[in-house]
Amino acid sequence: METPRSVRFRFGRQSSYLRLDKLAGADGGDATSSAAEDIFVYRREVPQLVPIEFTDGSSDGGTTEADAVLVVGDRSGGEEEEEKEVEIPASVKLMYAAHEGDVEGIKELVEECAADVNFRDIDDRTALHVAACQGYGEVVELLIQLKADVDSMDRWGSTPLADAIYYKNHEVVKLLEDNGAKLPMAPMHVKNARDVPEYEIDPQEIDFSNSININKGTFLRASWRGIEVAVKKLGDEVFTNEEKLRAFRDELALLQRIRHPNVVQFLGAVTQSTPMMIVTEFLPKGDLYEYLQNRGGLKPRTAVRYALDIARGLSYLHEIKPHPVIHCDLEPSNILRDDSGHLKVADFGVSKLLKVSQGAEDNRPVSSDGSSCRYMAPELSRNEDYDTNVDVFSFGLILQEMIEGCPPFSSKDEKDAQRAYGDHERPPFKASGKLYVRGLRELIEECWNEDPLKRPSFRQIIPRLDNMYNHLGPKKRWLKVRPLKCFQTNASSHGSSSYARR
Repeated sequence: METPRSVRFRFGRQSSYLRLDKLAGADGGDATSSAAEDIFVYRREVPQLVPIEFTDGSSDGGTTEADAVLVVGDRSGGEEEEEKEVEIPASVKLMYAAHEGDVEGIKELVEECAADVNFRDIDDRTALHVAACQGYGEVVELLIQLKADVDSMDRWGSTPLADAIYYKNHEVVKLLEDNGAKLPMAPMHVKNARDVPEYEIDPQEIDFSNSININKGTFLRASWRGIEVAVKKLGDEVFTNEEKLRAFRDELALLQRIRHPNVVQFLGAVTQSTPMMIVTEFLPKGDLYEYLQNRGGLKPRTAVRYALDIARGLSYLHEIKPHPVIHCDLEPSNILRDDSGHLKVADFGVSKLLKVSQGAEDNRPVSSDGSSCRYMAPELSRNEDYDTNVDVFSFGLILQEMIEGCPPFSSKDEKDAQRAYGDHERPPFKASGKLYVRGLRELIEECWNEDPLKRPSFRQIIPRLDNMYNHLGPKKRWLKVRPLKCFQTNASSHGSSSYARR
């Protein structure tokens, strides 16, 4: 028995349904060369994929929407080609009509051609998904009247309502919600109220009315219970990506245990509804990157004080029990300044926060996507085993940048800088030698040693920086000062003076 022919459309997440008469050209369909918008016909009796032409029988290959057909050429044989016509199913045409916002066309396809209003494409997306993305309120309303499933999920776990929210189609959002559409249940949702985590925050308490993007767009500035906070929203991919969901759970498990003045404070999270969020303290002074861009090189005393803040925060992370924490993405933009001028380590992204379980050999190399290669230890770029010493390498580069006033290898792009580290090159010391006081330069060179085992730990770095900071403190000298009036009895008769040590 011959297997029925089937038409398979491959589209991207946004399901950009183009005009059917433009989906393929005369010799294979170069009219839509995008890999995400190809169309294929699979037939068991044809051993290889064949090009498709849309035609109505005319010489120019033009197509009318009324009777569009697929002409399949069997290229598996010789020069002669056998042409077979395959009619486009009405349900596929429905997807196209939804993309075009064709209300009358949808009515005709469903009522007269028996098109399935809940037909799913290769990505499990329906016509309602497409209309919600495009923001066609009339189409959405019609599809709902035709009994379209308002909570259908595509292969990414996204619903029409989630798509409408993502594309900020507010009219469609209201239509879907009025008709019972609900966002997907959060993957960390618990049924028993007793199991709700202590850090859980009611999303209704977070006010985004005056929110702005902060920290490279990763976080949003918002208001929660009368205070300003930084909120990181998780994307839809968490619903279907088990690895990212597991990493998110690990991140929360760690963040709720961290309490240190040099690490950004975790306040809570939203895990029982979507979108899931992480809420941390908001630091209005910005990050170290912006500060160095505006100020340039810092005075040695300031640079050493900032280095102490960073070292104390990382020393705490590296010695957390039972598992140390490796930041893996230490750079000036991930170090924030508080109101008092002190620094705090921040940005524990789900792909960057790792736990050391039984040693460096158990760790997988992290990807540099979204991170700056300019501060990355060479063993990371070489996909080698690593441990807490990768953060020491980055720390040395940041310490030198605070003195020099420019990023390491500033004349090179990030990839070239990373290759230079692998070739045993290090950023040059251009600033005056007077700025590198009491072994500061030697400490930097030890931190970026090629052999990770020869780099000092932060427990060893802190006392060395303390000694430098004390040495750079203001010099004590004797000054002549006037006595306080309350202690003056008869200045003319005593003619006394007072001295104080400063």
